[in-house]
Amino acid sequence: MNQPLSELDLPTELVISIVIPVFNGGESFQRCLASLAQFVSTAVELIVIDDGSTDGSGKLAQQMGAQVVRVPKSGGPARARNLGAHIAQGDILFFVDADVTLKGDTVSQIARIFRHQPGLAALIGSYDDAPGAPNFLSQYKNLFHHYTHQTACEEASTFWGACGAIRRNVFLAIGGFDESYQKPCIEDIELGYRLKRAGYSIRLCKDIQVKHLKCWKPLSLLRAEIFYRALPWTELLLSNRQFNADLNLSHANRISVILVFALIGSLLAVGFMPWFLWVSIIITLGLLVMNWDVYRFFCTKRGLRFTLQVIPWHWLYFFYGGAAFAYGLLRHYLNRWYLPELPMPLGVYKSK
Repeated sequence: MNQPLSELDLPTELVISIVIPVFNGGESFQRCLASLAQFVSTAVELIVIDDGSTDGSGKLAQQMGAQVVRVPKSGGPARARNLGAHIAQGDILFFVDADVTLKGDTVSQIARIFRHQPGLAALIGSYDDAPGAPNFLSQYKNLFHHYTHQTACEEASTFWGACGAIRRNVFLAIGGFDESYQKPCIEDIELGYRLKRAGYSIRLCKDIQVKHLKCWKPLSLLRAEIFYRALPWTELLLSNRQFNADLNLSHANRISVILVFALIGSLLAVGFMPWFLWVSIIITLGLLVMNWDVYRFFCTKRGLRFTLQVIPWHWLYFFYGGAAFAYGLLRHYLNRWYLPELPMPLGVYKSK
């Protein structure tokens, strides 16, 4: 069991400001606040931005001792985090999502790293390997996120708002989060790209881990993954021309996207040319080999039966990621050639 953080564990010359945006946080936010109670001290500032909640989330945070700012109408986590950053007094801004819980040594770890690495501008952590929601999809998605971060390069190229810390002076100098993202989207990734372009360093600290409590269902997952991640990320990649082989953009993932579309094509061709079945089998084996480390990870953590359930969802992830990139690429070049631009589906993730 994690021991509560003592103020003696924190470097006295650094004050950490924990900033949490919340919109109708519910039970997950209650658990988040419970994990943060140990950090309420003179060495840690806790700021909660109640982004238009109607379920009493702000009042609950205030009762716990947090500094709460209420926003009448929700404007999204980017705006909420910026508001929290501007009123914060700490040297380090530690952004936390309202559906995660922290461990007892999380804040002291962050303070220690920034103290010992004065040239470090920002750091990000990882979800742990014990997601809060018990259903298959939540376990799969959050474990996959854990695997992705745990196997990535420690020199990161993006930021992460669920568990990310940054020096306050750097955050203000870079302009904070892009508030045109009005939904939980890729505002943290976009911030990370700007940080890297400006020459700042971001470190992925794999031992700083938080527990994700979100319960994913098929429709909510696909909507978030396609409309709030894949499509806007494609737009960001093309506009910045930044294709670092990091996290979800690894070379293995890119090749897997190609193989998934090749598999679909070969299966469709079987009806006309039966020998394409052998092509499909070869591509299937290629996909399994290409992602063998991923499936071995899941098998170790949750067993063979769970892993067999993972595979179709994993391949679906490659499919909609690839399809979103193709759609975004088409939109991008139609716009450049001054042709009628394809609409962005739903158009809900970013204001103009």
